[in-house]
Amino acid sequence: MRIVELPEILAALDEDAALAAVEAAFRRLHAFEAQVTAVGHLSFADPPGDCHIKSAYMTGDEIFVVKVATGFYRNPTLGLPSSNGFVVVMSAKTGEVLGMLRDAGRLTDQRTAMAGAIAGRAICRSGSSTLGVVGTGTQARLQARLIARYLNLKTVLVWGRNPQAATALAAEIGGTAVSLRELCDKADLIVTTTPATEPLLTSDMIAAGKRIVAVGADAPGKRELDPAILARARVVVDSCAQCVDHGEAGWAVRAGLLDQASLIELGALLTAPIAFAADEIVVADLTGVAVQDVAIAKSVWSRLA
Repeated sequence: MRIVELPEILAALDEDAALAAVEAAFRRLHAFEAQVTAVGHLSFADPPGDCHIKSAYMTGDEIFVVKVATGFYRNPTLGLPSSNGFVVVMSAKTGEVLGMLRDAGRLTDQRTAMAGAIAGRAICRSGSSTLGVVGTGTQARLQARLIARYLNLKTVLVWGRNPQAATALAAEIGGTAVSLRELCDKADLIVTTTPATEPLLTSDMIAAGKRIVAVGADAPGKRELDPAILARARVVVDSCAQCVDHGEAGWAVRAGLLDQASLIELGALLTAPIAFAADEIVVADLTGVAVQDVAIAKSVWSRLA
C-alpha cells in the first residue's frame, strides 16, 4: 500500500481537470452509473465537530474510494485547521488497498468548493456580477475564490457571525464585509458555508430572482435556510436521498412545504440545462456526495508517479 502525504497530493492536483471530473461524476450519478453507500455520521458537542464516512464506486472504474473526513470548528483557535481526514483508494478488481491519500481533509474541501462552483454556474442568472458569501471559514474562502473565478463575478460581499473574521476574510479575498440583510439585498448569487443548526437566512431576506448555493447542511441537525425559502424556490439537490435525509430540502419536505418529487438532481440539470425564469428563486442544496470523492481522488491518483 502506498501512503501519499499532503505535499505530493497537492502537487498532483490539477484544479481544472478535477473540476471537470467532479462535474462528470454528477452526470454519471444521475445516469445510475455509480454505487454510493449511505453516509456515516458522528457528531461531537464539546468541542463542536463531526465526522463523515463516505464511499462510492463508478461503474467500470478500476478503483473505488472510502473517505473519512472530520470538521472541528474551534480548531483555528488552537492553531489547527478545522478539516482533517484521509481517502483510501482500493482496487475494484481484487479489493486490495492500493493507497491512502493523507490529505488532511483538503480534497474534501476542494471537491466541496468545486460542487459549489458547478451548481452556481448551473443556476446563476445571466448578467450576474455579485457574489454573497455567508460564513468566514475554510469553505467560505474556497467557495468565494472558486465561484467568483468560475462565474466571473466581480464583486464579493462577506458576512459572518464574527464581524472581525468577516472583515479579515473580505480583505483577504478583495471583498467587502456587510450586514447579512445587505448581502441578501445586493448579491445575485449567495453561497452559505456555515455549520449552523438554526436558519440564518429568512424568507423575508430573499427577493424574487435570488440564487442560493447552500453547502452547510451536510449532516443531520444542520440548516442555514428558512424552509419557507425552499417553499418559494425551484430546488436543485446533489442527491435526492441525501438531501431529503439531512439537507436543507429535508427540513422543507418534513414541514410539508416542499414536494420531494419536485426536486431536480444536479446531474440532471447538468445533462439537460433549465432556463430558469429571471424572477425565480433557485436553491442548490449540496450535502456532498461520495462520487465527488471518487472523482477528485482518481484525478490525483492517476497523476502520481
